[in-house]
Amino acid sequence: MFQSLQMFGPVALWSPLFLLVLAAVALFYIGLTGPWRQRFGLDAPVSRKQKAYFLTGIVLLYVCKGSPLDLMGHLTFTAHMVQMAVLYLIVPQCFILGIPAPLYERLFRFAAVRRPFQLLTKPVIALLLFNGLFSLYHVPMIFDTVKMNMILHAVVTTVIFVAAFCMWWPLVNKLSGWTTLSGLKKMGYIFADGMLLTPACALIIFAGTPLYETYTDPEAWMTGLALCVPQGVLASLDLTGPQMFLSMSPLHDQQLGGVLMKIIQEIVYGVMLFFIFSEWYRKEREKEPSMDMAPRPTKL
Repeated sequence: MFQSLQMFGPVALWSPLFLLVLAAVALFYIGLTGPWRQRFGLDAPVSRKQKAYFLTGIVLLYVCKGSPLDLMGHLTFTAHMVQMAVLYLIVPQCFILGIPAPLYERLFRFAAVRRPFQLLTKPVIALLLFNGLFSLYHVPMIFDTVKMNMILHAVVTTVIFVAAFCMWWPLVNKLSGWTTLSGLKKMGYIFADGMLLTPACALIIFAGTPLYETYTDPEAWMTGLALCVPQGVLASLDLTGPQMFLSMSPLHDQQLGGVLMKIIQEIVYGVMLFFIFSEWYRKEREKEPSMDMAPRPTKL
């Protein structure tokens, strides 16, 4: 399939401008956490692990929105759902863990930022906000409207990403002074998150007909494709519809996309549960008195 994508040209395939922007952000981060660290009030060194988180987030963000995967997301629903899974379930965690605490503290000095963020990261609100927006986005009428309007698509994608950031915050942030969930509550949070996302995936997987015109109707598909392919290139191509790039029926493509979204979600949440349980178990063991410290019975 990749060879057939070459017809769309390097701009559509690799998004050079977006690549340059992300490269600039990555270089600024490297300077901020290295040579310019003290200038920005980062007295404590930033660990390699923390840097790796942020830079991994940058790479994955480019893979989702700048690499051929972004173009493929306009061609097939399966690629779209893989793109959404990585963008909303993995990338926000990388950025939360990769940004140094002093930068968060500086940002939260502004009440206009701190107060809304405190509200949006309350566990119940964060869960309902992300899962509600994600599910609403995949309502067929809304989905097709968004996929055929460049500005609306950018706004909606950004809003859902911010909601995903807020959803992951109670689980993975390590900022002192911010209320985070305890071990058992984190496990309940993950289970609730998985349950809330299930109806949207079930609707997609078990639908008896294709739901989205942007993956079935040639005219709507071409309009959506114009969001990532230069108009001049698109006009020069002899495209008849999405079936040109599918090895399966649109319905099976839709069902596979829903299944992959659910599988990736279960893997991400399963890994998260493993680490949460391990951390909770370790802390509980530390609270137990050591056998060596236990008082020995006195002899009569």
